[in-house]
Amino acid sequence: MGYFAGRAAPLGRASSAAVAAAFYNFNPTLIARHLPRAWDLAPPERVTEARLSAVDRALRRVLGDDVTGSPEVVEAAGLARAAAEACFPEGRPLYAAHAELPWPTEPHMVLWHAITLLREHRGDGHVAALVGHGVGAIAALITDTATGRSLFSARQVREHRDWSEQDWEAEVATLTESGILGPNGRLTEAGTRLRARVEDATDAAAAPPYRALGADRAERLIALCEPLSDAVLSSGDLPRNDTAVQSVLG
Repeated sequence: MGYFAGRAAPLGRASSAAVAAAFYNFNPTLIARHLPRAWDLAPPERVTEARLSAVDRALRRVLGDDVTGSPEVVEAAGLARAAAEACFPEGRPLYAAHAELPWPTEPHMVLWHAITLLREHRGDGHVAALVGHGVGAIAALITDTATGRSLFSARQVREHRDWSEQDWEAEVATLTESGILGPNGRLTEAGTRLRARVEDATDAAAAPPYRALGADRAERLIALCEPLSDAVLSSGDLPRNDTAVQSVLG
């Protein structure tokens, strides 16, 4: 419940249907089990406050106060904010909702909020790309794991999004019949081209804030954030599986 409430809280007392539409590939029945009931347990404003407080404490614990207030984090926060402020809200509900939140004051929290905005901006654009290419909710998950580049196995993704084996296998059969998947469950040439078109469209839609930042400053932002990311990933605080670590810095 915390996952949906935390990210959906800026939308206000959103219905489960609205959240399912924005999140795209989670089973709507999973979200309906938690929303709108969550708003009776804690209003969106309190959820947002709790989320910010938890992130602040976690980053201070993992990075240390000497890092969170360092010149490097201050610089990264400024660059990330400049990029985030070049995003635009049209057609991007999750980004727009988060963009209405006030900016934090501490540099590490400014950086975290900017990363959140950039993530939601890209995520909303990715949903638009999937819709535009006719890739439905379950198909999006299946074709992503079928690339062999996903952080998680098909089973892990299916269970996390709460889709039944029957739902999953029915969509696999449809994708196989349409030539997107081969008998081995991997993408065919047509499937590979489809995913490439989706990713290219996602990249194009996500490019404006980085174009506004400029290549040199974008590269500098990456260089500043890499050691921060490494520190968080090596902290042991994040969920792990046998092959990868899920980054939830945003």
